[in-house]
Amino acid sequence: MSEIQTFEISGRFWMHRQGCGYLGAGRIDLLERIDECGSITQAAKRMGMSYKTAWDAVEAMNNLADRPLVVRATGGKGGGGTYLTNYGKQVVAGYRFMETEHQRFLARMEAGVKNFDQINNLLRAIRMKTSARNQFRGQVSYLEKGAVNSEVKVNLGEGLEIFAIVTNEAVAELDLALGKEALVLIKSSFVLLSPDENVQISARNRLCGVVRETTSGAVNSEVKLELPGGRVLTAIITKEALNELGFAPGQRACALIKASHVILAVND
Repeated sequence: MSEIQTFEISGRFWMHRQGCGYLGAGRIDLLERIDECGSITQAAKRMGMSYKTAWDAVEAMNNLADRPLVVRATGGKGGGGTYLTNYGKQVVAGYRFMETEHQRFLARMEAGVKNFDQINNLLRAIRMKTSARNQFRGQVSYLEKGAVNSEVKVNLGEGLEIFAIVTNEAVAELDLALGKEALVLIKSSFVLLSPDENVQISARNRLCGVVRETTSGAVNSEVKLELPGGRVLTAIITKEALNELGFAPGQRACALIKASHVILAVND
């Protein structure tokens, strides 16, 4: 007779928005460290991660949130810093409460289930994976069907709007309609940058903001543009373009994106 195995049921609590990872234990820990230190540099050190990794996580959370969770203050009496907004503190408290309830659920399930095979597929994580660097959540505010394609406008809040051109078949498959939540996906290589906010170009989307960070590579460079509401748009441009256009932190710039390069996704 084979020995009866004892199974332990465990799991980590993650929150997703529009199919994208939004909040998990690691990100919540980071937010708490930022709240304690008032500095993302110090928070990253305590977490054992790089400054860039920490900011990438913060940007991902801010981009998917209704309102910014983390903001940066420059200068002033205190010398600036990074801090959680009141909304960010509420999100952290809410996550911790739900995490506790999640652990209680797992404990009850472990006590009541004898055969692991019965729950093998119970806690599957449903997650959409995409290579698109830029992901923004919003609501469909305009939908105009043509003979073949449709023009869809997604309101991201804070005065930000994104136009997308998709096939009528895609509109039907995604069940797009006014007021429906949608996720906007834009590859960083599809983003054109211009220092001239009045430049004339056929690209349907024009998102203007302030350059927050530039990273120069051997061939290509990364430019992060901070948009209204704390959202961050990432563009990949050539090293030569970065040097010629002179993008630098604090400079105004506009991201230009063709509507046909915008991908829309929805939850099932």
